[in-house]
Amino acid sequence: MIEGRREDTVLDASRKIGPAQRKALLSSFIGWMFDGFETSTLILVGNAAAASLLSNPNPDDIRLAVGTALGATLMGWAIGGVVGSLGADRVGRKPMLMISIAGYCAFTGLTALSPSVTALVVARFLTGLFLGSEWSTGTALVAETWPASSRARALGVMQSGYGFGFLLAAGIWLILQSLTGPEGWRWMFCSGVLPAFVLIYIRRSVPESELWIAAATERKRTRDTGGKPEGVIHLLRDPSVRGRAAGAFLMAAVTVSVFYAISALSGPYIGAIAAGQGLEASRWAGISALVYNGGAIVGYVSAGFLVDRLGRKPYMYLAFTGAVGAGALTFLAPPTLAISLACVFVLGVFTLGVFSWMPIYLPELFPTSIRATAMGCVFSCARMVAFPLPILTALLYSSLGGYQSTVLALTLLYTIAILVLRFMPETGTAALPT
Repeated sequence: MIEGRREDTVLDASRKIGPAQRKALLSSFIGWMFDGFETSTLILVGNAAAASLLSNPNPDDIRLAVGTALGATLMGWAIGGVVGSLGADRVGRKPMLMISIAGYCAFTGLTALSPSVTALVVARFLTGLFLGSEWSTGTALVAETWPASSRARALGVMQSGYGFGFLLAAGIWLILQSLTGPEGWRWMFCSGVLPAFVLIYIRRSVPESELWIAAATERKRTRDTGGKPEGVIHLLRDPSVRGRAAGAFLMAAVTVSVFYAISALSGPYIGAIAAGQGLEASRWAGISALVYNGGAIVGYVSAGFLVDRLGRKPYMYLAFTGAVGAGALTFLAPPTLAISLACVFVLGVFTLGVFSWMPIYLPELFPTSIRATAMGCVFSCARMVAFPLPILTALLYSSLGGYQSTVLALTLLYTIAILVLRFMPETGTAALPT
């Protein structure tokens, strides 16, 4: 049960930061980095891909096509997150991490061959199925491997992999678009098969979580003696687990929704400002992605240190309030290129870097037997709520009269997360629950 936190504290106290911890963090970091690479590739090249695949494209059609492809990725991500998290609790963290990486590499490569927008949308949905299961699996592996005293910092570093993946994708796209012409977006997706080489390292070097092995042994013993091991039913029946999952879901839904909507709008906005000054729009849209993710990395890495200093909930209050403030700053700022890029950086800190609250906080809410499943369900259900938002944002953009007012409206959603956080527990630095 959650109450009492029954994790073997002797095991946790005996855990040092050694090769096993570093290998678990490195493999999860790389997996999540390429997760960020795959997702950001569509954001970066979506306009070019849609323009290439549509007949007589206009800006509204391109925005709708990109929004639909992003929405399909989110839906696949949501479904895959639930299925993959169940697998991580049943067959192990390491096998599911390998399956996730292999799957998203294969379908990202197939995305490069898309002959139409429909094929692109289908390929992104299939890619999303495997992208979705990587996060909860890697998070559980790192959380269960690292000692409580340094767990938050390790998970903040792991989460920063997403930002580095975004930076990698943006950097490659800045080079490719000048070398490959209108079809350069296909080469971007081809490069998404490279993480397959990481599988060799994971198979040979990364150990399985000791906590998962202990939980699997206990589950087998329970089954052998005629009992029913805990699983998803436990998640639904236990009031404390159910309440924590519901609160975490609401906060995650806000986090995911705001990020995907703002990330889809910022590049074109900066590109339009640059074009108005006689600069190359696509290049400056790529630069805005670098700036946005530079801010995100600051948010990711600093999260663990802030959590250790302030506590879980105070850090989350600070981050959520900062997101609202970033939206207000963007709304009030004059639309010049330099100032707008500065606002994009701040948005990166508080609307993408804020994701660190999830890998730090969620593992501490749920017992080992359902940890990956619970985290996967929370994150995946949030994606299900968020998946139509990139499409709706295109409509919201027109209704509210532009980027700045749309960003403000989106970040105000964090007031919901702030209210929900009042009812969530402070988990502290205690050992993980079993």
